[in-house]
Amino acid sequence: MHTAALVSLATSVPPHTFLQKDVLTAAWDVFGSRFPDYDRFAGIFANTGIVKRHGVKPFEWYLEPRGWPERTAAFLEGAEALYVEVANKALADAGLAASDIDTVVTVCSTGIATPSLDARVARRIGFRSDVMRVPVFGLGCAGGASGLSIASRLAQARPGSNVLMVAIELCSLALRHDELTKANIIAVSLFGDGAAAAILRAGDGGATRIEHSGEHLWPDTQGIMGWSVDPQGFGVIMRRTIPEFVTQHLKPALTQILGRMQLTPDDIDRFICHPGGAKVIQALETTLALDQGTLEHERDVIAEFGNMSSPTVLFVLERTRVRGLPARSLLTALGPGFTASCVSLRHAA
Repeated sequence: MHTAALVSLATSVPPHTFLQKDVLTAAWDVFGSRFPDYDRFAGIFANTGIVKRHGVKPFEWYLEPRGWPERTAAFLEGAEALYVEVANKALADAGLAASDIDTVVTVCSTGIATPSLDARVARRIGFRSDVMRVPVFGLGCAGGASGLSIASRLAQARPGSNVLMVAIELCSLALRHDELTKANIIAVSLFGDGAAAAILRAGDGGATRIEHSGEHLWPDTQGIMGWSVDPQGFGVIMRRTIPEFVTQHLKPALTQILGRMQLTPDDIDRFICHPGGAKVIQALETTLALDQGTLEHERDVIAEFGNMSSPTVLFVLERTRVRGLPARSLLTALGPGFTASCVSLRHAA
């Protein structure tokens, strides 16, 4: 069967920019007097490697407590606008019209929309009435890699068809004033908003092809990362130290995934990783036996945009693609489950 080719790739962020130093100051004002241990956690902001991030609402909006209805309204407004922007950029890059798209895969875990986002924006973008829609929820940070895998398989199943995959997350809307927990402080220090879109097609050219994909789900790890849901909205769950987990468990899992692809780590010219934060990047370089500083694009993306959940690894892929992909790379991301998702890319110069 024909493998799917990466026809185009685009990224977008919302218009409001937040400097990390300003977020730290605001966090002190919001949490400092109410959280006795806050001073022990404030150093987290300096250790993320983040300089700035983006949000769908102005900075001042986040300084007031917000409930589920307000968060949902902000999600629908912001996500729809960002979806249209990033999808149109991917279409322009591919030289396609929206009516050329046969399948749309939408990956999002930071808001709930029924009808789904793809249906809400269909008329504005110009999708055909018979477009196949595949909304995917719950993959978290792994969604960029898993979404690319899903989209490639759908393209491969219908050679010549065009599959649009959009990964869009508005993580900033999960900011909680009422949760005086370390997990919430980590979320405040890390997360930003962003979107990425890719168009894939099988059967007729394309220098970069989706060679293989695979996942690994660790047992009894559901408490590592995810959402709790209550009347205020989503609340972040982050109960174990992810860098330590990466150092101890990722390499054997990747070796198994690559083995099913009939590959080994030595066959990979470049690892393209979801950068959860500066410490996660260090852990990735350690466990993958990479020279310190190898994951420079990952560091640049986290510094400029923060952790945007699912689109983040596609921001890294975009930078790597612009600077020149090697013959074989492995896109990898970790997410709730706890799951490792991988996509092998084969590039012909």
